[in-house]
Amino acid sequence: MLRRYELNDDEWSRIVNLLPPENTGKRGRPRKSNRTILNGMVWIARSGAPWRDLPERYGPWETVYSRFRKWIEDGILDNIFRILSLDAEFEELSMDASIVKAHQHSAGAKKGGLPLKSAGAEADQVPKSMPS
Repeated sequence: MLRRYELNDDEWSRIVNLLPPENTGKRGRPRKSNRTILNGMVWIARSGAPWRDLPERYGPWETVYSRFRKWIEDGILDNIFRILSLDAEFEELSMDASIVKAHQHSAGAKKGGLPLKSAGAEADQVPKSMPS
């Protein structure tokens, strides 16, 4: 069953060969599958949740995080996202001012203008006695 934020079979088939082999030949507890771990990473990225809130179905958050760090260092995730972004539909892309930060000068402020004064600085400039 495909859950929210998980890779579908088509996406998975395009990147499966970019991941390290699952059978390392080591003894002990079997490793979590690369697909489960990668889906956990995608869940974190898309949900914005902290690592500790990763649902149990993806395995221990420490495992997912350590493989995430390893795959970042090895350049594996860069390759995966490059491949998956090739078919991105940019017609669906939208941006608004709530997510794009503009430089202060883009709002009409003049370059090299005077710095803003604080309320306390204005009070210091008021003459203490008014001429009559």
